[in-house]
Amino acid sequence: MGKLEIISMALQLKAAERYEIAEQIMQSLDKPDAEIDRVWAEEAVRRVQACTEGRMALVPFDEIFGNE
Repeated sequence: MGKLEIISMALQLKAAERYEIAEQIMQSLDKPDAEIDRVWAEEAVRRVQACTEGRMALVPFDEIFGNE
């Protein structure tokens, strides 16, 4: 069965059933990825070092988003 057949069959379902399927598919994609976590951790360390060493300027929250 091809993806177009699956989509066609899914579109014949009630909205609540389509939502449930879509939710399950989205959850299957939202899995932790050790490689991505490692890369982000390394980037965080680089950014902290850059701030500590004065190579990166910090911008206050209020300056970016205003005083709302």
